[in-house]
Amino acid sequence: MAAKKQERDHSECVQMILPVRDALDILSGKWKLPIIISLGFGNKRFTQISGEIPGITDRMLSKELKMLEENQLIKRTVYDAFPPVVEYSITPHGRSLEKVITELRTWGEQHRRKIHGRK
Repeated sequence: MAAKKQERDHSECVQMILPVRDALDILSGKWKLPIIISLGFGNKRFTQISGEIPGITDRMLSKELKMLEENQLIKRTVYDAFPPVVEYSITPHGRSLEKVITELRTWGEQHRRKIHGRK
């Protein structure tokens, strides 16, 4: 009996780890979530996003935008104008992260108070 429970626990553990790992693979790094948060407040051009995220380089922003677009979390729209206008927006799939981001914010605020004693 104990062996079957241990095997079941192992299986459930693996079933929990795999999708969490998938999510972290997509969202890991210093910049992806701040970009998603920025676009959650409305469509923006490259320089607007760059201005809202202190410390990100143009090269890194470009790389991260491409990755987020490949994973269908954001959309890049090029408007026919001269010079061309490029705008980024969050997709419905990207919006599905709102609850996760809100929970991370709440946890981060609590953690900061616990560790640093302030907000």
